[in-house]
Amino acid sequence: MVQIKTPEQIAKMREAGLVVAAIHAATREAAVPGATTKDLDEVARKVIADHGAKSNFLGYGGFPATICTSVNEVVVHGIPSDDVVLKDGDIISVDCGAIVDGWHGDAAYTAFVGSGHAPELIELSRVTEESMWAGIAAMRNGNRLVDISKAIESYIRRQPRPAAGEHSLGKFGIIEDYGGHGIGTEMHMDPHLLNYVSRKRGKGPKLVPGLCLAIEPMVSLGTPRTEVLEDDWTVITTDGTWSSHWEHSVALTEEGPLVLTAPDGGRAKLAELGVTAAPDPLA
Repeated sequence: MVQIKTPEQIAKMREAGLVVAAIHAATREAAVPGATTKDLDEVARKVIADHGAKSNFLGYGGFPATICTSVNEVVVHGIPSDDVVLKDGDIISVDCGAIVDGWHGDAAYTAFVGSGHAPELIELSRVTEESMWAGIAAMRNGNRLVDISKAIESYIRRQPRPAAGEHSLGKFGIIEDYGGHGIGTEMHMDPHLLNYVSRKRGKGPKLVPGLCLAIEPMVSLGTPRTEVLEDDWTVITTDGTWSSHWEHSVALTEEGPLVLTAPDGGRAKLAELGVTAAPDPLA
């Protein structure tokens, strides 16, 4: 069942979203050569505690950390560890969430560690992030869920294939086994949101005010296929190509989309795309 929120409930989700944005800012600053992914997890724990929020990742299905730290060929669900030391030239996707008064926020970003990154890695992150925004821009009253999937896939498919380099097979792969989801009183709720169009899934529900979604494309420089490591969490590409993951939690209102986990509510980026963002309920 798809959960529809009231404006007051969306305001609470905005509070949780701003905690997630604060985690992003702090972990970005900490993602430097020589830091461990466990260091980043400790940074996130402190931010959550300082805001009086709760983690929705820690203990979820037995997950042992506050954030997911996915380095290079790891697509998603990487477990923070003292053994994973960030190196110059790495990329890392940080996925995290927070709960405020029972309402959830969830978002992810990809960061570059150090400097000197190959052009195909820079393009990989850019394409993944921009496809997320294309999906957010398609979250309009009267559209269907499939319109978001179509916008994400169409953006990625339109991009020129990157030149094959050390980390690339010269193509983009839209990860097949993972996608976005509803969010609200739980972190993962109906509906499931594919990052590509599937004829088997139909058009999906109509997008209406009060619907909240986590929109999260994951893209690799090669295969769309993944496998899970023996820890039962860490997901990697089957061909070892590197990947990027971007995500925002978004509420649809009568006035348009509100990006709950973006500091400005998504206003600046949506304006570039010709979409008016909803007013921030906490402004």
